[in-house]
Amino acid sequence: MSKGKAGGRYPRKKELASMVIELFERHSGEDLDAKRIFRDLRLTTHPAKMLCMDVLEELAMDDYIAEVQPMRYRLVARTAVMEGIFRRKSNGKNTFQPDGGGEPILVAERNSLHAMDGDRVRVQMMARRKNHVREAAVTEILQRADKTFVGKLDVRKDFAFLLTEDRTLANDIFIPKNQLKGGKSGDKAIVRIIEWPEGSKNPIGKVVDVLGRSGENTTEMHAILAEFGLPYVYPKAVEDAANNINADITTADLEGREDFRKVTTFTIDPYDAKDFDDALSIRKLKDGLWEVGVHIADVSHYVTEGSIIDREAQKRATSVYLVDRTIPMLPERLCNFICSLRPGEDKLTYSVIFQLNDKAEVKKWHLAHTIICSDRRFAYEEVQAFFEERKEASEQDYSTPTQIRVPLQDENAPAPAPTETFAEELITLNRLAKLLRARRMNAGAVDFDREEVRFDIDDEGKPLGVHIKVAKDANRLIEEFMLLANRTVAESVGRVPKGKKAKVLPYRIHEEPDPDKLMNLSQFVVKFGHKLKTTGTKGEISRNLNRLLHEVQGQKEQKLVENVTLKAMMKAKYSTYNIGHYGLAFDFYTHFTSPIRRYPDLMVHRLLTRYAEGGRSANQEKYEALCEQSSDMEQLAAQAERASIKYKQVEFMQDKQGQVFSGSISGVTEFGLYVELDDNHCEGFVPLRDLDDDYYEFDERNYCLWGRRHHHRYTLGDDVRVKVVRANLDKKQLDFAFVEEE
Repeated sequence: MSKGKAGGRYPRKKELASMVIELFERHSGEDLDAKRIFRDLRLTTHPAKMLCMDVLEELAMDDYIAEVQPMRYRLVARTAVMEGIFRRKSNGKNTFQPDGGGEPILVAERNSLHAMDGDRVRVQMMARRKNHVREAAVTEILQRADKTFVGKLDVRKDFAFLLTEDRTLANDIFIPKNQLKGGKSGDKAIVRIIEWPEGSKNPIGKVVDVLGRSGENTTEMHAILAEFGLPYVYPKAVEDAANNINADITTADLEGREDFRKVTTFTIDPYDAKDFDDALSIRKLKDGLWEVGVHIADVSHYVTEGSIIDREAQKRATSVYLVDRTIPMLPERLCNFICSLRPGEDKLTYSVIFQLNDKAEVKKWHLAHTIICSDRRFAYEEVQAFFEERKEASEQDYSTPTQIRVPLQDENAPAPAPTETFAEELITLNRLAKLLRARRMNAGAVDFDREEVRFDIDDEGKPLGVHIKVAKDANRLIEEFMLLANRTVAESVGRVPKGKKAKVLPYRIHEEPDPDKLMNLSQFVVKFGHKLKTTGTKGEISRNLNRLLHEVQGQKEQKLVENVTLKAMMKAKYSTYNIGHYGLAFDFYTHFTSPIRRYPDLMVHRLLTRYAEGGRSANQEKYEALCEQSSDMEQLAAQAERASIKYKQVEFMQDKQGQVFSGSISGVTEFGLYVELDDNHCEGFVPLRDLDDDYYEFDERNYCLWGRRHHHRYTLGDDVRVKVVRANLDKKQLDFAFVEEE
């Protein structure tokens, strides 16, 4: 063993490997970085450290340890036989994800036993081949995933095929004629695989549902939902239960409620919204304070825990917003009528009532079940236009003109009062919201105001044009008071005296950014003349990020830097284990303000009511499982929304094939380049195979492709000219080709 002196004996490789293995087994479950390994094994010479790195690399190749981060390793507790989840890929490079985590293990198609994506399987680790990755073979399918496939039917005389673009399946699905359920060639259908005989190239399936003719708008939207396993129809039994709810507010309903019906109250929402789940009230108090009420639809009053409506809402977990429609979490009668805070109607609400001074400092607050009657329904654009006319808007809001959109009104509803009627209330709320926002930013919140692509569509769902939705003061006004309410109720449960345990609550949590991705971002922005310091406290790092995002405002590289910064951030999720919300710079945060469209908010309402009545803490295991379900469904809903946008982009560009557009490179992969068009923000793909002027290599760290011979680079953010080559609706894919400048 080395004595730590140059020239002293250091261990041979076999001896060192034994020492490393013993170290990891002593610290199983811990992450060990290279520096600690060197220190614990007393490796002080350069040759000994290099030999140790070779040992670590080989142990990682053998799946004995896993490199969880660069130069940071953990023992992988694996045996020859393991259980876990099978992940199928259309290219045959399937993987097995062991229970308990660790790196996925390759399962070749010949060793897959025809397991399907998501199946729970048992595998046998295979003998390792030199210079090859570790492989496993499926020996038993323990539980089938309830997976369906969406595609187009190709019906022959005695059988049919489902032609699917599903990335987990390489072959089309064979369907016997008696399993077609009336489907015809060209129909979009949902199919479930019923068997996959050994030696057969194609799995055998049966039609679960025929969605309609391919290309029809509703068919395609339902197909997108079905692709992600999301519901596209509402069960009749659940709708019947909602229709049987008594919407009348009785004297008993008013017991214990604070009455806000005579206080000025209004909602501000998108012009075409139907489910209004939040309203603001405001009045001046005698001592110079402002009373601001954040009133939220009291869904829990109508939807009792464990009821048929509640079970369906729990399963859905969220409303899904596609380009042309909303797929609600609750039946329409509840979300658009009974619970919706419609103007001129008495509504039951759950409210956070604040008393604020002119500096937007909260002097008092309380939580209460209330009754309100909204005086006016505003669209964001109406309020924004009013702020701009009165010179009350933020300076940056004037750079893009506001297109006034009047809220869609019921035919029999009386004409709404003029905006001027609520001038003092709107202006006061806006000024308070700006102060709240400024304080939040100073505390270290990350300032992400993302543009959103929106389509103008006709009655049949055909996209007529594209516009960009930009968050302005009217949006931020609502956002700040919702954030204040969410944070306040989370603190009321989570912040307890030292030594006391907080009661269970679903929190909205957000981890700190990935350090390696932050470092990559820091190195990347240097190319544009910017600096980003990635060390320091959480607040210092977030303020550095804000400084960067502010610097790039209006610059050519703005969108590019914003995209790369967003990729460095972790995804927010729900959990009963609170770690705070990094992006908002809140130690405690939850979702309280949208129970019509988010199940976690409904859980929070119930628990707050329970705790206010002196109830015991809820079962953490039960609520953690509900949080995980809600987080998973939120991700699926977001993917479906992006897929619907992509579909409409391709549909919008179908008649523009051959036309040339200006754009910029929005994504770089080993397969090619994504380009976003300047005019309409539609995104298409330039395949690597079409870049035939050189042999290109992918530089992931610098977000570019570079040519070996001519050294030409295609880098994220580069301005380019492209021609529309193909618009494939089935694949939701636009193909572009670069156009040489004259």
